[in-house]
Amino acid sequence: MRTLLAVLLLSTTAAAAQNPPATPPQTPTPQNDQSYTLKTQSNIVLVPTMILSKHGEVLYGLKQDDFIIEDNGVAQTVHLDEDTDSNGLSLVVVVQCSRSAGYEFPKLNGLATMVDAIAGDAPREVAVVTYGSAPLLLGKFSTSVDAMAHAIAQIEPCDDPDASTIDAVDYASRLLEARKNHYRHAILLVSETRDHGSTKKAAQVIASLGRTNTVVDSVAFGPGKTEVLNDLKYGGGSGPIGLLIMAVNALKKNAAHELAALSGGEYINFTTQKGFDQGLQQLTNHVHNYYLLSFTPHAEANGEPSPGMHRIRVRVPNYPGARVQFRESYFAGELDSAAANAN
Repeated sequence: MRTLLAVLLLSTTAAAAQNPPATPPQTPTPQNDQSYTLKTQSNIVLVPTMILSKHGEVLYGLKQDDFIIEDNGVAQTVHLDEDTDSNGLSLVVVVQCSRSAGYEFPKLNGLATMVDAIAGDAPREVAVVTYGSAPLLLGKFSTSVDAMAHAIAQIEPCDDPDASTIDAVDYASRLLEARKNHYRHAILLVSETRDHGSTKKAAQVIASLGRTNTVVDSVAFGPGKTEVLNDLKYGGGSGPIGLLIMAVNALKKNAAHELAALSGGEYINFTTQKGFDQGLQQLTNHVHNYYLLSFTPHAEANGEPSPGMHRIRVRVPNYPGARVQFRESYFAGELDSAAANAN
C-alpha cells in the first residue's frame, strides 16, 4: 500500500555553481495567487499514519476498525483509503541554496528519478522552488517528467547569508492552495534544521498547512546526528492558542523537524553520504507504506468544528507495542490576531 500523501524523500541533481548570483532571488507571484484568509475550506482532515513494530518494521494489513482517531480528545469516525495509488498528487520540491547548502549538494542526487518513481502511475504535477533569503520558482506545476528534471537541474548554490525556510514553505503552501484540482498536497523540503531570516509569522504558516491538508517531508542537513525530538508537547497546552504557541516555539528549535511532525510527513537528518543514503532508503520504504486515514470533525453548535489549533491522536489498541507516527494537528476556522502574532 502506498501513500502519495506523505511524499518523497529526496535528493537533488544539482551541480555546484562556479558563479553564484550576486543578489538573492526575488519572490515571484504564485500561480493563480489571490489574497486569502486562513479559513477552513474542507471538513475532511487527512491523517497519513505509519505503524511500526518496536524493531522499526512496518506493520502491514491493518483495517479501518483497527484505528482510533481523537480530535482534541474526542473519538472520530475513521475512514481508511484503500486505494491511494489512484489519488493525484500536487508536489512542491523546495531546496535551500544558501549558507552551507552548497557543501551538501554532492550528497544529493536523483531527485527527479525519485519523485517519478514514488508518484508511480497516479496523476501528478510537480513545481520546483529554491531559496535563500527569498523563494525563487524554477519550474511551474507540470505533469512533464522532462520539465521537472529541467527545473531541478537549475538548482545551484547561491551567495546568500539567510535561509528563510518558513517563508519558503509559506510560498509553497500558497502555490498549492491556488491549484484548482483536488489532488493531495505535499512539500518536499531539503534544508538546514533551523530557519534563518524568515519574515512570515510561523503561526500563519502552521495554520495554512493544517487547513489545506499539506504534508511536509523534510531532509535536513546540519551538525549532529539524526535527531529524535519531542519539543511539541500538547499535554500542557491551554486551549487552541496554547497549542499553537507551543508549535511555534518548536519551530524555532528545528523548523524542518516540526514542519514534518505537524503535517504527518517524514524527517531525516544527515551529516554524511552514508547517513543520507540510509535515511533515504528508510524514508522511501515508509513513503510506500503509509495508511491514509481521514475523518470529518464533529461539528459544534454553529455547524463547524471549534476554531483554532486541534490536536490529533491516532491509536491502534490491538497492537499495544506498536509505534504510531501520524499527523499531529490541523487548524480550523480563522486565525485571529492574537494567534497570528505568535512568532
